[in-house]
This record gives sequence, structure tokens and C-alpha cells, in this order.
Amino acid sequence: MMPAAAPALSPPALSPPALSVVIPCYNEEACLGELHRRVGAAARQVAGESYEIVLVNDGSRDGSWAMMRSLADADPHLVAINLSRNHGHQLALTAGLDLCRGERILIIDADLQDPPELLPAMVAEMEGQKADVVYAVRRARAGETAFKLATAKLFYRGLSKLAEIEIPRDTGDFRLMSRRALDALLSLPEQARFIRGMVAWVGFRQVPIVYDRAERHAGTTKYPLSKMVRFALDAVTGFSTAPLRFASHFGLWLVAASVLLLIYIAVGFLSGTAIQGWTSLMLVVVVLGAVQMFVLGMIGEYLGRLYIEAKRRPLYIVSDIAGHTGAHGRLGHVAHEAEAMAASDTPGGNGSLPIA
Repeated sequence: MMPAAAPALSPPALSPPALSVVIPCYNEEACLGELHRRVGAAARQVAGESYEIVLVNDGSRDGSWAMMRSLADADPHLVAINLSRNHGHQLALTAGLDLCRGERILIIDADLQDPPELLPAMVAEMEGQKADVVYAVRRARAGETAFKLATAKLFYRGLSKLAEIEIPRDTGDFRLMSRRALDALLSLPEQARFIRGMVAWVGFRQVPIVYDRAERHAGTTKYPLSKMVRFALDAVTGFSTAPLRFASHFGLWLVAASVLLLIYIAVGFLSGTAIQGWTSLMLVVVVLGAVQMFVLGMIGEYLGRLYIEAKRRPLYIVSDIAGHTGAHGRLGHVAHEAEAMAASDTPGGNGSLPIA
């Protein structure tokens, strides 16, 4: 008599790891090997084998995605997520945060300017201070131009005065978060995302840790001046209504100035004095016109954001996934082909459980 066939085993449920390291990547092929080595070593130091590294490919045009797949084949701790196009740094980071599963989450850039070796000190600070967020404050920034340093200083000081919440100065996205802080962050669905400001907004206990920022390991910066300006606008309009208040306040001052000008004109007319000063008149017209255009531009910026938010589009779209993951994203869309590919792989390979 033939023995009964053993029942097919379902893939085992994946328990959440103690640590997730989320890294958005854009054209970082030259950094990925060293990044994987250093991040893996730091993660094992604090979490043993209970960790995952989540690399998010943000529409890279070099060989980044192929290298990520190779790393995922060789390392069961690594998950590679391929976005359908370039979404931008903040949305790529959002995708990784939305699809990671760790109880603690480290956010770090792929260029290795922020040292992964700071992770043990960040974990110790989180435990010692009973904090939900440990954010890294830059004491020094090696390899950056005087223009970049000056504009960064101006940006952070200006934002701290304009923002309606306290956003730490001289900080990037390099930080360690608890799961409950991340869940609170993921409850914020806005499209124009300034994540360091959003983390500050959710609250909980947040403590700083000071470090020296290194030079980029390889490649070139992915933040040219145009993207820096866009990023600054996202920060200001996302966390401050000061530009709109400026429009109303300036309007009141213009009303007062107009009343004084009318009085001056009336007095001149009644006294029979010829009103001179065509140049000064034109100067006033040009200045008022410039102010009006600026005010209309700021109103249009806020109105445009309302228009974008009203569409309620997903924040990101994933086309491919390599590596083990059991996460369920809530802010984006994972293409059906990516889900099918992840579900069809065996637990021992580089596949994953389906992502909803």
C-alpha cells in the first residue's frame, strides 16, 4: 500500500524583526556593496539575526536595481523594492517605511554620509531615555561647499521661525524610530511630504544624538539647487501658514499707506500745488505689482497642494520586489505582477509573502 502523500506545507508566517533599516536609493550602484556590508554589520551588532534591510530603488538609471536583486539573492535579511518610476526621495522613503516590519526602524541615506556605526549608540540612547525617536544632529559636515552649508543653515533657521511646530535644526532624515512612532507617521497621508517635520509633528519623546557627517562614499549628490528649492517649499508650506498671513498683513499695511497717499493727494489738490515725482510714482507701482505677484504665487502654491491632495492618488507604486517580506502597505500600490512573483517563490529562496 502506497503511503499517503504528505500535505503541502504553507509558507511559515514571518514574525516581525527587531530592526528594519530603510534606505531610499537613486543611482547608488557605486555605494551599494559597501552600504550593505556596513549596515549589515551594525544591524547584527544590535539585533543579532532579527533584522531586515529595505532598499528602495527610486527609478535609478544605472545598475542599482540589478545589484539590489543580487544582494537579495545572497542575503535573506535584505528586501529590495523597485518603484515604477522616480518618485523622489521623500516618497521613496515613505514606500520603505510603509513596507518595513521592524519593531525599531532606522532611516539612513545610501551615500554613507551618515554612519551606520552610530546605530548602537542610538539604540542605547533610545533605551536609556525611553524615547520613541532618536534623531541625529549634524555637528560637522565634511566635503560640502560653503554655499551648501550657508543655505542649509539659513533654511533650518528660517524654518524654525516659520513653522508652527518645533522642528530640530541641522537634522536630516537619519533617525531611529519606534514602531508606534512610525505607525503614527504612516497615519499622515499627505502627498507633499517633509518627513523630518512630520516626525516632529507626531510627538512622543524625541531626543538628539550629535555626530559628524562624512563625505559621500561615491557618486554625486542627488539634490541639485532646483530640488533643494522644491524641498524648502514643501517644508514651509507643509508646516506653516506664515506666507498666507504675510499676504493679509501686507494688505493691511497697503490699505494704511493708501489712506495716507489719498490724504497727501487731496491736500496737494486743494492747495493748488502741482504733484511732482513721476519716477517715484512708477517705483511705487512696480513695487506693489511685485508684491501682488508674490502674494498670488503663494496663494497658488497652497491652492495647488489642495488640488493634488484632493485627487487621493497612492503615494508610490511598486513594480517589483525581491526578498522576504510580509508587510502590508497602506499608502501606496503594489503591482499585481510583483505580488504574484513574491508569492510564487519558495520560503527558502529570495521570494516573499504577498503584500496587500
